[in-house]
Amino acid sequence: MAQPEYLTLDGTRYSTEKLSDEARNQMINIQAVDAEMARLQQQLAIAQTARNAYVIALRTAVKMSAESTEQVKPKKPRASRKPKSSE
Repeated sequence: MAQPEYLTLDGTRYSTEKLSDEARNQMINIQAVDAEMARLQQQLAIAQTARNAYVIALRTAVKMSAESTEQVKPKKPRASRKPKSSE
């Protein structure tokens, strides 16, 4: 990964050519972490998109299930029986 010509840290601008090896290594570490965070954000966006698709599929499945149970005609209630005469 190419290093920028200048680094601004806490409002102060530094020439990257004049940085110590330790400072350059830390700058490279930050760049690597930034790249990994961007990759993870992209993975999260992919996972969120998949989740949204699953929610839509669930809604469709629930609606279809509800519609199929509504089409089944419920049994007619039985007529009440006449009370037996007590003789």
